[in-house]
Amino acid sequence: MHKTPSFHASRIFSALAALLLLTLAGCNLTVTNLTPETVPANPSQTYTITASFRPSSQVDDESIVPRIVIDGQAHNLTRSAVGINIWEFDYMIPAGRESASYYFICDYRTRNSSETQQIYSDLQTLKIAGRYVIRSEATRAPVGSRVSILGAGFTPTDIVYFDNMPTRTVFESPSSLSFFVPAVEPGRNYRLVVQGSGIKLNVGTFRVDAISFSVTPSAVVLRPGEQQALTFTIPQPAPAGGMLIDVTTDAPESVIMPEVLVPANATSVTVPIQGGKPGHGSLFFRSSAGESNVAVSVTPN
Repeated sequence: MHKTPSFHASRIFSALAALLLLTLAGCNLTVTNLTPETVPANPSQTYTITASFRPSSQVDDESIVPRIVIDGQAHNLTRSAVGINIWEFDYMIPAGRESASYYFICDYRTRNSSETQQIYSDLQTLKIAGRYVIRSEATRAPVGSRVSILGAGFTPTDIVYFDNMPTRTVFESPSSLSFFVPAVEPGRNYRLVVQGSGIKLNVGTFRVDAISFSVTPSAVVLRPGEQQALTFTIPQPAPAGGMLIDVTTDAPESVIMPEVLVPANATSVTVPIQGGKPGHGSLFFRSSAGESNVAVSVTPN
């Protein structure tokens, strides 16, 4: 049985991802590994390994018999519907495994010979990624907007960062997180990262747009335990997930109020503010268009 000389690996980058493509350049047959080096985990634990076996005009097409040796066992590949020279194999990797090693063997004959020749690859590794980001629901939004991130392997300890600034992050499920766009400078891009479990996941860039809002009334006078309504109005409907308005105060013992979240598709929200201990101060509201405040006085009964 004839074996061809050893062959060199090369990298080919597509528009979607960088795939490690092992090209075996024989004089009669070229084999290209089309399988990504790292693939996302899936519930069925089954992964498709794909390769191109492209013969020269000297090869008898019907004689081509490609196989894969994975975890020490050889399996025949089957023709793929994707292309005439594309072959594939579905392999179930046991739960808990994070990788598998494999290589290709291909038997073939030339048209002027009855002798079977063989070509084989170097050892390859398929890595299983159990924690990854698929995409962000949006790539731009105003301050306060709630935005979801889809992926896998998320945990309640994960935090979404704008550059190095942590955001208010909500764990929804192992496949979904959401965050509220923090009060940062508008009109520029920020690097979005999910960090937790000792691993950083790059989400991409996110642009923050400017938005302003108004608050009425402009001043509040209360007695301890008394309530009054504050209305927040934004110029356009809040995005999906709502819009969180950042509220702080310099009189925390005098003011009791819930968080301010404008519901999705709404342009305003009214929240109650309740008097606490007697005192004077202000409520401060931040948006990407600037800051405003409402004076608050709590008088004794």
